[in-house]
Amino acid sequence: MVQTPLLDKVNTPADLKGLNDRELHQLADELRAETISVVSETGGHLGAGLGVVELTVALHAVFDTPRDRLIWDVSHQCYPHKILTGRRDRIRTLRQQGGLSGFTKRSESPYDPFGAAHSSTSISAALGFTMARELGGAPDPALGDAIAVIGDGSISAGMAFEALNNAGHLGKRMFVILNDNEMSIAPPTGAMSSYLSRIYVDKPAQDLKHAMKGALSLLPGPLQEGARRAKDLLKHVTIGGTLFEELGFNYLGPIDGHDLDQLLWVFRTLRERADEPMLVHVLTKKGKGYAPAEGAADRGHARAKFDVVTGKQHKTPSNAPSYTKVFAESLISEAQRDDKIVAVTAAMPDGTGLDLFAKHFPKRMFDVAIAEQHGVTFCAGLAAGGMKPFCAMYSTFLQRGYDQVVHDVAIQRLPVRFAIDRAGLVGADGATHAGSYDVAYLANLPGFVVMAAADEAELMHMVATAVAHDDGPIAFRFPRGEGEGIEMPERGVPLEIGKGRMIRQGKRVAILSFGTRLGEVLKACEALGAKGVTPTVADARFAKPLDRDLILQLARTHEALITVEEGAVGGFGSHVAQLLADEGVFDHGLKFRSMVLPDIFIDQASPRAMYDIAAMNAPHIEAKVLEVLGVAKLGKQA
Repeated sequence: MVQTPLLDKVNTPADLKGLNDRELHQLADELRAETISVVSETGGHLGAGLGVVELTVALHAVFDTPRDRLIWDVSHQCYPHKILTGRRDRIRTLRQQGGLSGFTKRSESPYDPFGAAHSSTSISAALGFTMARELGGAPDPALGDAIAVIGDGSISAGMAFEALNNAGHLGKRMFVILNDNEMSIAPPTGAMSSYLSRIYVDKPAQDLKHAMKGALSLLPGPLQEGARRAKDLLKHVTIGGTLFEELGFNYLGPIDGHDLDQLLWVFRTLRERADEPMLVHVLTKKGKGYAPAEGAADRGHARAKFDVVTGKQHKTPSNAPSYTKVFAESLISEAQRDDKIVAVTAAMPDGTGLDLFAKHFPKRMFDVAIAEQHGVTFCAGLAAGGMKPFCAMYSTFLQRGYDQVVHDVAIQRLPVRFAIDRAGLVGADGATHAGSYDVAYLANLPGFVVMAAADEAELMHMVATAVAHDDGPIAFRFPRGEGEGIEMPERGVPLEIGKGRMIRQGKRVAILSFGTRLGEVLKACEALGAKGVTPTVADARFAKPLDRDLILQLARTHEALITVEEGAVGGFGSHVAQLLADEGVFDHGLKFRSMVLPDIFIDQASPRAMYDIAAMNAPHIEAKVLEVLGVAKLGKQA
């Protein structure tokens, strides 16, 4: 156990006000050691938190949180913040069922004024708090300053620029801390990353610009106008903070984000004197202070539980490949035979498996940075230009590009292939990362094909299907984690669009599965068989277009039909119900049930525990079958 005598005395940020600067240095060291110890036991996001330890201490020591609203963009770097804000006694419940969230969460603490988990929202939220203060909102306690902490990767997104532009126009006092660690989840890409790098390289010119700004007021009146023109000329020929200043912010930096003395001086000065929007450019190192993280390619971004001394992670070995790897290898195989295939992701090359694709086809993989909207329309342009783009995004992140999916892809009927990773409930990241809604928000679009893989072999076939499909947009979804461990085909074979498959023939009740709940359906059938119940089971494969013949056959030859899917109301089951209603099947007494995710946001837990909460594991499917047949109520065999 690490020794933390000063940290042991800190219950809230108010306790930092009684510490001198030397003690704050010691506190930062203890906070870093405690963060490493915690994540070694819980797993989670490590590198980002280690990179902002000094920044976290400085902000809480200088500003008056929670009256001053401290907003962490994405907030996967918030573990040190949580330790300092009254949650240290629960910090080892991080990302566990019933424990602390891995992100900021309004319902968890008054020190989390705005929840997060997706990027590039902090400046907009901070501006909202700022204008609420100006307009007299929340008078008890009165709103103070708003401080947004945003990374160099997150600030490249369009929403961040929209917020900067609006904030600069309104001109009210607020603070944006640009945490520049030259490292988002993956190495940063794009012009903004290059721009920030040039600011760092050109620091002497930046210093000269600030020296001129300070000296201007010392000149005699007649000389000031000429000097002002010279300063403006320098402003436009040097790099500096010109972009941010043109957007209406006073720019300060770059400064060393691990020099606590410098941070304290800057924040104390700004808190005392600032009267306009301020952007402070802070240089940090992801994983700072822990060698195994600093030496990692991702700077220790996300970690399973690990040994503190060696940094070695404790991962459970599996014989089955991950769905993400199966997708990547299938796409690589297809791309070797088809030079029109290109791949696009939004700052998640590792998470989507496209880092593997890039090793084989570096000129045919594009990481557009945190810009899902642009990524979708970029794919639309690629498709219109004759290429076969695969837009690989997590379900929860694709939501951010939905307007572009509708207007730029669907209406124009462009053959963009959407590879939707992290479908369904994903575990420790909780509701913000759950892939609950993609079936509902895609299957309602005319001309869209929507598939879900029941296992890793089916995923291979769906990649091949997407390659062969040129008549409009097509999507296939798959979950996080390992596959079923089944025998894999040598290569994928295109499926017939809109056709499902029979898995087993039974009687009385049919279960129509869409996605990887099929494994749980088959487990339920084993238990039901012991009770004399033998359901028919089919794998729908497609939510759109539906396999009309299969569904109507099941409905007309069974007393009951149950659909099972890893998605929300409005998805696959809703489309099946609409078909049955249109065909008048309900008029003949069919009992229909649709098992979907409940109408709640499910907090973090293991995926299995989350599906228990959702009542979608094998015992729940078994109970649903018995209920619809009346077996449980009557206590008899079917």
